[in-house]
Amino acid sequence: MVGKLFKDFSLFSAVLILIILAGIFSILYVYASDSIHQFGFDFFTTKTWVPGEDDDGGVFGGLIPIVGTLLSTLIAMVLAVPIAMGIAIFLTEVAFPWLIKPVSIAIELLAAIPSIIYGMWGLFYFAPIVQELFGGSGVGLLTAGIVLAIMIIPFMSAITKDAMNTVPGVLKESAYAMGATKYEVIKDVVMPYSKTAIIGSVILALGRALGETMAVAFLIGSIVTLPGLITDPTTSIPVLLANNFAEAQDLELSSMYYLALILFAVSFGIISFAKFYFLRRK
Repeated sequence: MVGKLFKDFSLFSAVLILIILAGIFSILYVYASDSIHQFGFDFFTTKTWVPGEDDDGGVFGGLIPIVGTLLSTLIAMVLAVPIAMGIAIFLTEVAFPWLIKPVSIAIELLAAIPSIIYGMWGLFYFAPIVQELFGGSGVGLLTAGIVLAIMIIPFMSAITKDAMNTVPGVLKESAYAMGATKYEVIKDVVMPYSKTAIIGSVILALGRALGETMAVAFLIGSIVTLPGLITDPTTSIPVLLANNFAEAQDLELSSMYYLALILFAVSFGIISFAKFYFLRRK
């Protein structure tokens, strides 16, 4: 009896997730239908975001926020992945025993800091540094990407560290007994054994970076302009939605739901592709 109840509850939980995903997609599509019918696929190539007046619905395009979202996420992942892997390797294979716990606690504290705090910190600390080095206002893609990287590093490093701690000691001892160096043990034993969890940590961090709003809103510039340089200000889908959603009406509101639908599809597509591709390879 207990086993059947457990099985039914597990099945219900799994189906519930699919229902929630389908419900989110359906609601976004229904509210975005006016914009979809008005602009179609031209929405992806249009740079303009100009609300209309009176009977004029305006012209709205998603190219700039889509590019801003993808570029800021790419910068964050390029910076965060090697640092997070280095932290995890240091804590599991290199660090002195007395140092592991304090550093692990510090990583967990970083993960618990609200995103708005990261945004304020980045605005007053990193923006002046970027301004001094590259000129401009200091806010833009690079500043947003740096702070995004700092935000997702704790997630990747914590999950990767836990995965590396599950590597059986006998495997590493056998490699050392055969004359392998510490670098070779990490490269040929630890990393392959924990590969799946490492990929999972990267995917989770990617999802966090794609949807981050408040920290990026402080730092990306919130200007609907296609960036020419990595330091130029622009906007992203979450930032545009957060800044304009309350005042939007009619076609602009529908266009924002269209952007939300695109962000949902992009996040779902990237994460699904990574998951199925690497699982298939494994």
